[in-house]
Amino acid sequence: MLKWALIFFVVSLVAGFFGFSGISAGAATISKWLFFIALAIFALFLIFGLLAGEAIF
Repeated sequence: MLKWALIFFVVSLVAGFFGFSGISAGAATISKWLFFIALAIFALFLIFGLLAGEAIF
């Protein structure tokens, strides 16, 4: 998911450079959403991993 966030970020930069502000804003928004979703999934897996580790030990 972070890979797609990075791809949309690069698309946003390139579109902004060439003057396509609407496409740039849309790609930046998608990039932000994907980054925060990936961050939330990471946090959930971290919490579940810590809870599973405590249950084993």
